[in-house]
Amino acid sequence: MTVLVTGGAGYVGSHVAAELLSSGYDVIIADNFSNSSRGVPTDIGLAAGKNVECREADMTDFAALEKIFADKSIDGVVHCAGFKAAGESVIKPTEYYRNNIVSTLNLLDVMRARGVSRLIFSSSATVYGDPKTLPLTEAMAAWPCANPYGTTKLVIEKLIEDAAAADRSLSAVLLRYFNPVGSHRSGIIGEAPNGVPNNLMPHITRVALGRAEYLSVYGNDYDTRDGTCVRDYIHVADLARGHVAALRYCAERAGVEAVNLGRGSGYSVLELISAFERVNGVKIPYVAAGRRAGDVAAMYADVEKARRLFGWRAELSVDDMCRDAWNYAKLSATRRT
Repeated sequence: MTVLVTGGAGYVGSHVAAELLSSGYDVIIADNFSNSSRGVPTDIGLAAGKNVECREADMTDFAALEKIFADKSIDGVVHCAGFKAAGESVIKPTEYYRNNIVSTLNLLDVMRARGVSRLIFSSSATVYGDPKTLPLTEAMAAWPCANPYGTTKLVIEKLIEDAAAADRSLSAVLLRYFNPVGSHRSGIIGEAPNGVPNNLMPHITRVALGRAEYLSVYGNDYDTRDGTCVRDYIHVADLARGHVAALRYCAERAGVEAVNLGRGSGYSVLELISAFERVNGVKIPYVAAGRRAGDVAAMYADVEKARRLFGWRAELSVDDMCRDAWNYAKLSATRRT
């Protein structure tokens, strides 16, 4: 079976591609490398022990996407391509709507024309907005979102649902990620965004490597146990396994399901910093900064549906996330010198 992973050179996409390869799938990744390195496809092959085919393409370019499907017989798609920074989306809303929604419209049109009926969509817990109760279940109202990024994900979920209503053969799982952390166990691939990172862990590892003097903690006055944001951190390797499980589920039935992928518990920013320091023996100086636009106080998942539908649950701990993230950061720094 051949699977196309859009955005396959990015953080989540690269780990999904490696897990698919290790599970016996043939994989093609498509990426425009706007937030990743052209060396990632080679690293995916090294991590998985099996080469991955790579096409440089922007998913908003219909002709480029169509050519990939024309050249290869594709059986399923994992759609990870898209802009993904909640805070940035508040500053650049039109760019987020244009990129994320147009790329998905193109993908759905090409899939329909080529008779490809299996789709895993990289959605987000941000579709739940600012939750009033926790944990978050898939049955909860997914509106209004706290930022344009989350709104693009919710709009795309609706697009996929409508496409499936029109085409009864379409089988899709909308994976609502919580907060991926960590790296591949090999240390070969991990979170390496171009420019300034948007996620917390790369900022922590930058401080640990001595590339930043301190970590800025955005908001210390939230209504949480220590005043900092609480999130459901999930190891990226567990997240990748969830995609493989969802793809197998798609092979057995048509229709659309929204499914949370998280650990089902919350850690605050300060708790994650403390865990990193304890596990790796590295001190992380930090200073309090103002809240970021688009952030909410706390989010964590109810993950029972993933277990019930396709037998998945997170297996790796926050300690594993911190250890693997630091391992990747050190190895990556060594490879660049």
